[in-house]
Amino acid sequence: MILRNKVNGLSVRVLERFAARAQRAAGLRGDVDVLVTSSAHLRRLNRRFRGKDAATDVLSFPCDNGKIHHGGAETRRNSFSKTSVSPCPSGGCRTGDIAISAEIAIRNARRLGHSAIEEIQILILHGLLHLAGYDHETDAGAMARKEARLRRALGLPTALIERNTADGTHRRPAKRRRS
Repeated sequence: MILRNKVNGLSVRVLERFAARAQRAAGLRGDVDVLVTSSAHLRRLNRRFRGKDAATDVLSFPCDNGKIHHGGAETRRNSFSKTSVSPCPSGGCRTGDIAISAEIAIRNARRLGHSAIEEIQILILHGLLHLAGYDHETDAGAMARKEARLRRALGLPTALIERNTADGTHRRPAKRRRS
């Protein structure tokens, strides 16, 4: 866990405990690093790996296929982690990394009426599901259902996909048929 930007009440220990619980709940094995950093840093990562010159809330860097995920987009991966993608000394393996914008998390938490810590936990869960291979833009709702179930099990407020679908962020308009 790497905290480059401070968030009130958030510590490496809090992040590690939650990430371990969420990872077990998601059935995901292997080491995962989480970076909480600035929007400027997320923007640079997003531009470098996805070709999108904008900050984003969360990016996932899976080790298994060498690609980065966010909202279904994929491109080559280069981890921010200090560890390698080869097997861990503990005999496990690296699953990947998750990068989170502290500023976007804080802003979304205020807007949605929950704590910044809860928002970062929601983003960790979302990133873990991408590391597990889920893609909410192409999986016909499988990731949304899993995220909602795990969110409830972990005691988190509204899941990322649920609230984005409610805003229309990820919803694609239906095509009208002519009679």
